[in-house]
Amino acid sequence: MGVSLAVCLSTSALSQAWAQTINLSYNGAPDPDKNAVHVFADNLKKLVEEKTQGELEIKLYPNSMLGEEQERMEQVISSPSLNIASFAGMAPIVPEIYVSAIPFLFEDFAAARSFFDEGQYWQQVKDDFRERSQGSEILSVVEEGGFLAFTNNKRPIHGPDDFNGLRFRAMDPSQVALYEAFGASGTPIPWTEVYMALKTGVADGQMNPPMYVILGSLSEVQKYLTLANIQYSDQFLIANGQLLESLSDENRQALLDAVEQANQMARVENENKVDERIAYLQEQGMEVIHPSAEDMEAFRAKGQPAYLKWLEEEQGMDHELIKTAFEDAGQPLE
Repeated sequence: MGVSLAVCLSTSALSQAWAQTINLSYNGAPDPDKNAVHVFADNLKKLVEEKTQGELEIKLYPNSMLGEEQERMEQVISSPSLNIASFAGMAPIVPEIYVSAIPFLFEDFAAARSFFDEGQYWQQVKDDFRERSQGSEILSVVEEGGFLAFTNNKRPIHGPDDFNGLRFRAMDPSQVALYEAFGASGTPIPWTEVYMALKTGVADGQMNPPMYVILGSLSEVQKYLTLANIQYSDQFLIANGQLLESLSDENRQALLDAVEQANQMARVENENKVDERIAYLQEQGMEVIHPSAEDMEAFRAKGQPAYLKWLEEEQGMDHELIKTAFEDAGQPLE
């Protein structure tokens, strides 16, 4: 019995000594109740270590501990690591990614997931990214809380006309174009500064899924939540190319299987929590607005053409790529 125990301990110690540690960086707190990206990352860590019997270990770096978006993207391209990037990290390499954020491109979760899992447009983006990033790979599209909603502290927003004269925090230039189409102005503000900007009136409102409203405690400085479901909210798991090549066939497949399984688990949990998050924000004092079908069509009629114009005129986006994205989403391009 003693010999058997000694052999087990020796084998365990040897396995730990030879374990390969892979850093995984991402935005947001390591809080499963507030950060859907962390749910994915934590599940991925557990699954990878389980499937490789400890030969691969994932070390989590939440809260942008290894740097902001651009710095982390440079790290994952140049060193054997993983990174979950937002549009801010991806767009400098593949601006084509903005096409996936066309307003009202997806009717529901199922449509968005099919678009990324099976679509020709997304395969093209993945190929372009690999070519432009020294062989790095987009392994997964990670949901970060559902569909984007508007919040503001001035008045209830039911339709696009209610935006007139308001100032909104924008994540990137594409959101500025969208706000301007509705008659508002957009100012790029880093996420870390959003709460104070809203509190001090630098901006009247912002756009994020309910999860991020909770994560940023924005219900303390925002009164109205409009569930326009304008865009699918996602980030992107990136793997260093040399890292993937260096793994044994068994461990590479185990990593890929773990990514797929962790993503499916995170999708189920995320979708199940949408209504719960909205109810929580309502309990915190936010007034929740559900736009009518007519209001939603008005949002689409103003927002989508303005965004498409920005894509083609400001970003020089190929019309055929846009057309492919609409086909993948099961929508005609008018």
